[in-house]
Amino acid sequence: MRASNDHLLSVGKTLAGRAAPEQAGLFVGLNPSVYNPNDPIVLWVIQVVIIIGSTQLLSLLLGRIRQPRVIAEVITGVILGPSIMGRIPGFTAAIFPTVSIPMLDLTATIGLVLFLFLVGLEIDFRVVKRNAKASAAISVAGLVLPLGLGAALAVPLYHQFVDDSVNYGYFILFTAVAIGITAFPVLCRILTELNLLDTTVGVLVLSAGVGNDVVGWVLLALSVALVNASSGLTALWVLLTAVGYVLFLLLPVKWAFRWLAKRTGSLETGQPTAFMTTVTLLVVFISAFFTDIIGIHPIFGGFVAGLIIPRENGFAISLTEKLEDLVSLLFLPLYFTYSGLRTNLGLLNNGITWGYVFLICAVAFFSKFIGCFTSAKLCGFSLRESGAVGSLMSCKGLVELIVLNVGYQAGILDTRTFSMFVIHALILTFITTPLTLLWYPPKYRSHWDAVQKKAANQAIEEGTGASTLQDADEFKTRFTVVLDAIEQLPAAMTLTKCLQQTSADVGRPLSTISETSDRKGSDVPTTQFAAVAPAQHQISVDALRLIELTDRTSAVLKSQHADSLIERDPVVSVFRTFGFLNGLSVNAALSVVPPDEFTSSIVEHVRGHGSQMVVIPLNASLFHSSAEPVNSASPVAIVETSYNPFDSLFQRSTSPEHASPVVYSPLVRSVFTDIPSDVALFIDRTSASLASPGPRQIFLPFFGGPDDRLALSFVMQLCMNPDVTATVVKIMKQQSNELEQVDTIEAEKIMAVHSYMQTTILDTAQHRPNTTAQLASETADNLLWSRYFSPSTPLSPEVASAVGRITFRHEFSSLPLHAVLDFANQVTSGPLCVIMGRSRRYAGQSNAPEFRQLASERGLRISSDLIKTMGDAAAAVVTATTSCSVLVLQASS
Repeated sequence: MRASNDHLLSVGKTLAGRAAPEQAGLFVGLNPSVYNPNDPIVLWVIQVVIIIGSTQLLSLLLGRIRQPRVIAEVITGVILGPSIMGRIPGFTAAIFPTVSIPMLDLTATIGLVLFLFLVGLEIDFRVVKRNAKASAAISVAGLVLPLGLGAALAVPLYHQFVDDSVNYGYFILFTAVAIGITAFPVLCRILTELNLLDTTVGVLVLSAGVGNDVVGWVLLALSVALVNASSGLTALWVLLTAVGYVLFLLLPVKWAFRWLAKRTGSLETGQPTAFMTTVTLLVVFISAFFTDIIGIHPIFGGFVAGLIIPRENGFAISLTEKLEDLVSLLFLPLYFTYSGLRTNLGLLNNGITWGYVFLICAVAFFSKFIGCFTSAKLCGFSLRESGAVGSLMSCKGLVELIVLNVGYQAGILDTRTFSMFVIHALILTFITTPLTLLWYPPKYRSHWDAVQKKAANQAIEEGTGASTLQDADEFKTRFTVVLDAIEQLPAAMTLTKCLQQTSADVGRPLSTISETSDRKGSDVPTTQFAAVAPAQHQISVDALRLIELTDRTSAVLKSQHADSLIERDPVVSVFRTFGFLNGLSVNAALSVVPPDEFTSSIVEHVRGHGSQMVVIPLNASLFHSSAEPVNSASPVAIVETSYNPFDSLFQRSTSPEHASPVVYSPLVRSVFTDIPSDVALFIDRTSASLASPGPRQIFLPFFGGPDDRLALSFVMQLCMNPDVTATVVKIMKQQSNELEQVDTIEAEKIMAVHSYMQTTILDTAQHRPNTTAQLASETADNLLWSRYFSPSTPLSPEVASAVGRITFRHEFSSLPLHAVLDFANQVTSGPLCVIMGRSRRYAGQSNAPEFRQLASERGLRISSDLIKTMGDAAAAVVTATTSCSVLVLQASS
């Protein structure tokens, strides 16, 4: 019995020893900051949150001075490392203990392999052909001189700072590579952000950077192979194996990958299936595994794997979109923060050390700058272009830091020399953007080829000279339609269809339909269809497709491949097909630019193509919630709403419920302000009903001023289409004899809004011209009105036919806005479009007081920002009616 009890006791002790660990966490006293090898994710999450939060904050600040994100990531590491936060007692031991670093290193290396795969995707050897001779010369000069001076710099560095145990030859080779390499990924982003991709400098630097980057990675692989090899013979075997593996990937594996992509339909659609994405990831990690086991860093395997991915139909772009966010937002900050953790500025504690830091910076910059500057100058480029080439090629950034980390892991660099090179990489990356802007500001850039300029100007002259109208500028023949989203297509199609003079145009032979890619002004023709000489007043439409450029790698790829992207862009394809079927001459262009460059991109396109009018079409659904009913007894007549319809322009928002406060209408106002041609903002609410037979009706309230004169001329042009009829009412404001009660407080609010408009948005405000200008404008109004209402000279048959479809009226009213709305609401048969001038320049008294009465009577909340963007009369029509389209016009100044 005693033996039995002893046996039971021993079994109990064994089971107690094997009991599962407590899982109650904080409730049993768990300290999350203490590293637990059995549950390392707790501390890892703390590290990730601190790193990503700090990086995002710094990148927001540095982004305002146009610095790449990598600087914020490295500075974050320096701040969190021993240089700053590490001096706080217990910080490093609690947040970044030594035992947790391997886990951080593992996840960072995984992300780095994927990032180098994306870098390989960015490498496009086709760009080298665009200027092969000059790019080859610059690439060679940007390598030979830096490699030589880098090797010379390594001699004093080795004797001053490096331990004798480090191989002298390896250190010289590694230093030469660190000085000679160019950071191609950062270079691409800087070129894109500065809108240089389409310039001669951008093409030259991009093509030279491709060769420089590939050679740099080969030299880095050679350095690592030599360091990891125990003998020269082993190093030779490593290099031969690496060469064979690269050839194996670039030939049979690349062919097999392309075949598999075609078999799965991924290459034709440009969208990789889940199976192809799985195959791609397996290729990347197997490639990294193989290069690692033969003695070369795994990142080289990821880079080579990126070279085999096909670029057709945007396959590489779609694949990048699937991976880039996780890599750039999570893994890369970990890696470069890890680099910063290794940086200890406290070791740079004497003048000799800092002297060598500046010597490294000077040698690294001037070796690149002088070599590339001289080569570019000898190739015939200007002084400013050569200076920009030298400044851009001296960029370091991501690749430089990767090289430094490889050297640190290989034991070639110690902490002090590693910190010195990190500082030099940050300084050279930081100065690249301002130096480039200093050498090559926008006013000295040329985005248009001389031949294309000549052809465009000739087309403009021919189109203008062919007109038989009394005023060649009165009727427009060249339009630019700005398209950002497929939702804008119905409005764009509706307006361009109405511009056709006769419905028989549909059966005519098609005019030239061409495609161009426009990267901030670049124009490269790619496709043309059979053309027939255009008829008199043939309408030509330029469809300018705008795509927002972000800091994502896929956006950079889109910018680089805009010439091929336009061929499969759905918005361009649909509009091009519409023009093809309706006999319209359509010229498509695509521009990938940051949001704040949208206006300048439109301006450059208009100047390059000679467009006479820019059309911004908007979907009617954007305006459904711009006016909200309120209590009619409320004393507030005009109040700000949380939704502004212009937020949804250019993909800012798709629904009023999720729209932000007034954000994007300044862009529309800047288009009105900066565009050198006439501008039209078209809000289409009737495209769905246009399929039904019947005439299309236009209503123009004519107040006077240059914008209304443009509107009258445009109505005349639209009425050349026999399916369009119009009513033009000349509204003259008369003073009311009745006295009305006025809420003085609310009146002050209304006038404050319009006072703001007068001081800040002059093109929308009620101008107060001098007497001479007022009389001149009124005279011009009367002359144009009498020309059509009671012509004293014979009109051309086209104009006479159009006049016959227009009803002219005079209207005297003390409440002109009420009169306009009453007429718009009376039309019940057929779709109605109200065409109005944007501002009331030289047109008498302001309509601001009437807004108070209108809002009170109809229970409307009218956004003051909407008034500033569209003008007072158009804002009233948009908010108070739901059944008519609105076309707002502004004449060029």
